[in-house]
Amino acid sequence: MANAIEERLAALGLSLPEAAAPAANYVPFTVSGRIVHISGQLPMRDGKVAVTGKLGAGVSLEQGQEAARLCALNLLAQLRRACDGDLSRVKACLKLGGFVACDPSFTDQPKTINGASDLMVAVLGDAGRHARFAVGVASLPFDAAVEVDGTFEIA
Repeated sequence: MANAIEERLAALGLSLPEAAAPAANYVPFTVSGRIVHISGQLPMRDGKVAVTGKLGAGVSLEQGQEAARLCALNLLAQLRRACDGDLSRVKACLKLGGFVACDPSFTDQPKTINGASDLMVAVLGDAGRHARFAVGVASLPFDAAVEVDGTFEIA
């Protein structure tokens, strides 16, 4: 029987990808007690970065929001691994950190990362409401347009 998170994902027409392997010398997540820290996730789709470039310089706000949404799906995939496949253990999304590769004049980083925040609330309900930061950066790994990390509470 599917849990509530899987049912919400299905209702949105979404499924979680396989959790990506780390791209360097780090682990994809750490668990300390009831807290899971998930390393930054890129907007990966089918094993490739789906949205590359810089917002305000060829990448639109809408493309950036889609990139953030993909990052959130990848966060949830890592969270599923951290929960041994049982997303019903998720109690809350505590914090998201959003990095937006952008032109220096671009100032809509918060709107961009809303792509991830909105998905967390849609999938986790009130447990998806979280603290957050959204900052602009000069570049991200593999020319990704967005990267998002997260901290969650689990049972």
